Amino acid sequence: MSIRITAKARRGMVALTAVAGLALGMAGCGGGGDDDKPEPSSSASKDGGSQPSAQEGQAETPLAELKGTDGLLLQITSAVRDSGGFVTVSGNLKNDGAESVAVPPQMSGDETEVVSHGPSLGGATLVDSKGKKRYYVLRDTDGRPLTTTGLTTLNGGQALPVFMQFPAPPTDTADVTLQVPTFSSGTIKISG
Repeated sequence: MSIRITAKARRGMVALTAVAGLALGMAGCGGGGDDDKPEPSSSASKDGGSQPSAQEGQAETPLAELKGTDGLLLQITSAVRDSGGFVTVSGNLKNDGAESVAVPPQMSGDETEVVSHGPSLGGATLVDSKGKKRYYVLRDTDGRPLTTTGLTTLNGGQALPVFMQFPAPPTDTADVTLQVPTFSSGTIKISG
């Protein structure tokens, strides 16, 4: 099979698994009648208030905030080491200004193979000062960067979830510096 067909099949399996998980979760939450009425919302305030979770739409405290040009802000919310030998860095690319801003093409980097696949975060790097190494964004066999792609313009106040995958530094390295072209650098802690 070609890589595209394999990738489509994998995405289909992931989607099917997610839908099945949600269906099972909803079935488990199904009501058993009127005996399980929710408490009035005033009870939360007399107990000291409820603490919203990230699943309730509250933003996580960022590990780092990298400031870019024209009011762009890259908020890094997680950097997770995976058992497969890579690190996934996730966050939000936000336009803090009121006007629309074009995402700088320099963020894609300057490698011809990466740039040919469109605007992305392909120019990002992780720097391990302790090990004196720089890690570049991973690429698939066709040269596509393993990052969010298709970044063009952000309207005022708009935020987009983004991700980047890198080779994992040694397990004793937790603090690395994230560098993205046209943004300030920021130190992040790798978990996992």
